[in-house]
Amino acid sequence: MQIKEITNTGLKRAYSITITAAELTDKIDAEIKKVAPQVNMPGFRPGKVPANLVKKMHGEQIHAQTLNDTIRDSVDGLMRDKALRPAMQPAVNLGEGYEEGKDAEISIELEVLPEVEAPDTDGLKLEKLVVPVSDEAVDEAVQSIAGQNKAYKDAAKSKKSADGDQLIVDFVGRVDGTEFEGGKAEDAALVIGSGTFIPGFEEQLTGVKTGDEKTITVTFPADYQAEHLAGKDAEFDVTVKAVKVETDTKLDDEFAAQLGLESLDKLKELLRGQIEQQTAGLTRTQMKRSLLDQLAAGHDFAVPEGMVNAEFEQIWAQLQQEASNEEDSEAALKGIEDDKDEYRGIAERRVRLGLLLSEIGQANKVEVTGQEMSALIQQAAQQYREEDRQRFMEYVQQEPMAAAQLRAPLYEDKVVDFLFDKADITEREVTQEELEAAIEAEDEAEAKPAKKKKAPAKKAAPKKADAKKAPAKKADAKKADDKPAAKKAPAKKAAAKPAAKKAAPKKAPAKKPAAKK
Repeated sequence: MQIKEITNTGLKRAYSITITAAELTDKIDAEIKKVAPQVNMPGFRPGKVPANLVKKMHGEQIHAQTLNDTIRDSVDGLMRDKALRPAMQPAVNLGEGYEEGKDAEISIELEVLPEVEAPDTDGLKLEKLVVPVSDEAVDEAVQSIAGQNKAYKDAAKSKKSADGDQLIVDFVGRVDGTEFEGGKAEDAALVIGSGTFIPGFEEQLTGVKTGDEKTITVTFPADYQAEHLAGKDAEFDVTVKAVKVETDTKLDDEFAAQLGLESLDKLKELLRGQIEQQTAGLTRTQMKRSLLDQLAAGHDFAVPEGMVNAEFEQIWAQLQQEASNEEDSEAALKGIEDDKDEYRGIAERRVRLGLLLSEIGQANKVEVTGQEMSALIQQAAQQYREEDRQRFMEYVQQEPMAAAQLRAPLYEDKVVDFLFDKADITEREVTQEELEAAIEAEDEAEAKPAKKKKAPAKKAAPKKADAKKAPAKKADAKKADDKPAAKKAPAKKAAAKPAAKKAAPKKAPAKKPAAKK
């Protein structure tokens, strides 16, 4: 086997490996001798089939498997001997025109991780913005729940229904004169103007009284979930059994009991805890972004282009999806296109931060335990159908890259927690609006390095909207630097791309099951 270095520039490496025909022949012959005792063939006693017949029957398959195993072992040996740390899966290819009996020419291209010194973590200073939960905020939350659980009382029988009134109705639906499944109900509650029924249904019941019977015609939306009804016209015979008007909800222990709680105080206690949890999450986000800003400010090393491209593609796909959902999608798509360089700069920053966090974690022996990893896998498996969950868990356990991607967010959070413990933290009370504004300001700070790289004539990025909204914008591209790009561990073995019909590829894992809808 001969190894030749082709490229050694920056973080890029390329090599060629020549596996001689004689070496492969020796390995194939050894494999045939190994499997021959296990082969059964009519006319021969078990284990007595001649090697030449075994080769004739199974030679192509054995050759393909031996070639792939040899390539994989050669690449692993190259990584080990050259002390290479691949940033992502190396590209391994078998040269075109390879035939059995000839030397195999293998090309390997990869990017290596940069040598990054773990930064000094002493002297970190952070400000923790704390939002105290006021009684007024809790009362607003109670009122919000009351609004979602409105109470209604019977109106006078002469009352004509209006927007906001609740109707109790029986209805039967027909398409082309035939009743359809799901189109019939008794004592159904319908609030006019709520938009819970298909378009046109509620509107045509405005002005009805208790005891009225009415036939209405509607058209199911073209994207209706029941495909056999999508886009179809339907008639509904509706009987109005009651018209009800909204009544004030009394916020007392009885109201709490309707929600399954023993008292109004218990409801307020529960809501206070939920609000505290929400604001604590915002506080952590603000602290984490401030911490990452400090780390980013002192480091500007080269990062693997492949990792940046992968991170950018994730950001870009999310931005395009959000822009496509905007009312003026064409303008939204053009807006993100104008800032494409800026988003690539954000991707580069995130990759650099991911590498920094990884080095800090390794230097300080931060680890994700086996128990934590098992919990992660089980949690991720819940998004799949029950029959696919075991396959998913086996896939993650067998594929190092899949496991690394699942592990990365938890590992980064544990490193961040380690840095929080070391930092000098001062607290300051603020309002929720001030906390959200601080997070928004840090979103803008993330994009500054990219803006500096833009040509002077390029139009500045538009001012960002409120942080709570979700149009295509930097804050929504993975929520700024709250989740820096993970340092992804490369797979242990690099599968080659063999020539057609000659070298069978390494068996792929089971296809990732479709997510449960």
